[in-house]
Amino acid sequence: MPPFTNLVSDSSLVQETIDLLRISGGRANASQIVDAVFKVSHIDEELAGLLVGDLVRDDRRFKIIEGNVVELQAYDCESRLLKELDFVVVDVEATGAKMPPNRIIELGAYRIRGGRIVDKFVTLVNPEISIPRFVVALTGITNEMVKQAPLFAEVAPKWLEFVEDAVLIAHNAPFDTNFINHEISRVYPGHRMMNPHLCTVTLSRRAVPGLANYRLETVADHFAIDIPNRHRAGSDARATAEVFIKILARLESYGVRDLAAARIFQPPLIETSAAEKTQPHFFPLLPRL
Repeated sequence: MPPFTNLVSDSSLVQETIDLLRISGGRANASQIVDAVFKVSHIDEELAGLLVGDLVRDDRRFKIIEGNVVELQAYDCESRLLKELDFVVVDVEATGAKMPPNRIIELGAYRIRGGRIVDKFVTLVNPEISIPRFVVALTGITNEMVKQAPLFAEVAPKWLEFVEDAVLIAHNAPFDTNFINHEISRVYPGHRMMNPHLCTVTLSRRAVPGLANYRLETVADHFAIDIPNRHRAGSDARATAEVFIKILARLESYGVRDLAAARIFQPPLIETSAAEKTQPHFFPLLPRL
């Protein structure tokens, strides 16, 4: 197991074990887990304990009690106050939209603590494959620029140390987090980051309804935030971080205090007065076409 507490097994068996423990009140005997997850019945308790122990070893989400009882550890990030959490706002640039076969060419991130930016992580990455012309035109990142850049295998340890247990934030978070986890799995096979994440596209739609669209430049423009180098990871991550700080303030004004509440936040409906409901609606005449 790699020495990073924010890496966990990507095994489907581990996820099934978590699902079982959740519906079992957070605790189950090893034999129950072997029966439900491994599909092996009537197994010896000691052997069941060994099998499950090997499955969840070094995964801080689990605790093994007396060798044959597995307990799911409460990860209280969801219930923690937003103002107490660290957030890492991230953006990636890649050789293409799908992975595989595409690879990351630039990684940019800013840490937010207490409502302000306190640290940054920006690096080019050698993708070990050629960058297509349309990506060069879009980002300005050339094959020559990444030739001497570190491989992701060299970046990964520093990235994991930078992120620690922060909540990841990105504009279209599934794209960025999936790309990063794909690269992580190449360096640490069978593992992924366990950090929870939030998407500023989703949050912006709820906290700032009514915009023409929710592209980063549109949301940033609404908040008068400049993006000096669009489609460069560092510049986009910085703009997203500033957008997220604005959204945090807006969530607080709505009484949203913790991460769980931020996930399910919906803006209050605007009430229509009785007088407005009874008023006839007039529409301007339109020219005949």
